[in-house]
Amino acid sequence: MTTATLLDTYAAAAAALLSGAAAGEPRTLREKRQAAARRFAELGFPTTAEESWRSTSVAAIEKAALPVAGPVKVDAALADRARALAYEGCDLLVFVDGRHAPELSRLGALPDGSYAGSLATALGESPDRVTAALGRAVRFEDHAFAALNTALFADGAFVFLPRAAVLERPLQILYLASGAPVAAFPRTLIVAGEASQAAIVEHYAGPDGATYWTCAVSEVVAADQAIVDHYRVQREGDRAFHTMVQEVELGRGSSVASHAISLGAQLARHDVRARLAGEGGDAILNGLYMLSGSQLSDTHMLVEHEAAHCASHELYKGVLDGRSRGVFNGKIHVHPGAQKTDAKQTNRNLLLSREALANSNPQLEIYADDVKCTHGSTVGQLDADAIFYLRSRGIGVEAAKSLLTYAFASDIVERVKVEPVRRDLEAYLFGWLPMGDVVRQAV
Repeated sequence: MTTATLLDTYAAAAAALLSGAAAGEPRTLREKRQAAARRFAELGFPTTAEESWRSTSVAAIEKAALPVAGPVKVDAALADRARALAYEGCDLLVFVDGRHAPELSRLGALPDGSYAGSLATALGESPDRVTAALGRAVRFEDHAFAALNTALFADGAFVFLPRAAVLERPLQILYLASGAPVAAFPRTLIVAGEASQAAIVEHYAGPDGATYWTCAVSEVVAADQAIVDHYRVQREGDRAFHTMVQEVELGRGSSVASHAISLGAQLARHDVRARLAGEGGDAILNGLYMLSGSQLSDTHMLVEHEAAHCASHELYKGVLDGRSRGVFNGKIHVHPGAQKTDAKQTNRNLLLSREALANSNPQLEIYADDVKCTHGSTVGQLDADAIFYLRSRGIGVEAAKSLLTYAFASDIVERVKVEPVRRDLEAYLFGWLPMGDVVRQAV
């Protein structure tokens, strides 16, 4: 299938969605879908000729020519996989190929006036509440995959918390790929009302050996004084493609901590934008990518300081083995008038093989004169002196390397406040390391 034919296929899918399931959606959303479809037709798939994509080719996604996912019948195998991936002590929303699977989900009692469930259902029941926030943070005009998701999403998760509401238990949103050769377009919309609190985990997973594409968009809108503890865990299959556009908007005095963990997929691209729109906002955006084989993980981050007295701190770490490649491109943009900004961005990469490659490009763009902003990056191998120190105390060379790698990566894992998520990531880390059992005993 040629690129032109694939674009026509997606355009036809968008038209079919508008005339079918989306026909009953609010007029403003239908118009937004139409505008997004037109914009994707104009932009097409990104190419390496574009500055923001020069290190990452998505030609493999085009070549795969994956059709749009349809409804999936949940069988015993999918149910078993969902149960195995569910975090203990968390409420659970499950979506298969981007569509809600209520039979696999489990929710406890929610605060009065709150909602957690299917985005498609919420659009039918409370359309005004959804459309007031949907797409407010995401600018699909600037990003082809955000435009494609906006045109084609059939479902996703919608979380709404009214003023002062508190989620007592963490909420896990599990996006499970069936393994069929399809493209899924899940949409996540989290709206935290004034002074509300929540811990939410977006979890993307799929089977190894299957070629599929998850083209996701996630929006977190935190009103004044809201506190959102957000996690995004990407554990797609080893032949999958994962593209994510994440937008975070912070109101006055709000606090959002978002941790992104990228472990799976043969190609993963994450575009993250945080907008501190109200005074006193506090954003933490941390991440960890662990790559091997020929995996590629690309993170592009933009932190917009639009208001005064705001703080943002970003720490991204990469562990790269085999012939893997990691890309980090981050920018802190301080707008005029955003005085007393406190911003720090750091990217550190650990190369475990001679063929692994990391590209790092942190940036500052400052238009205010009373700020404290720093950025930095490192790319290197394990410290030979540290290895020698451990070996001098009777630790084998491979065990020493694994211990140092664990210490490097666990710095991010230990910042995860939701205990079952942290335990799961620690178990993954022990399993990923060559001498993981020795490290487990040592720590």
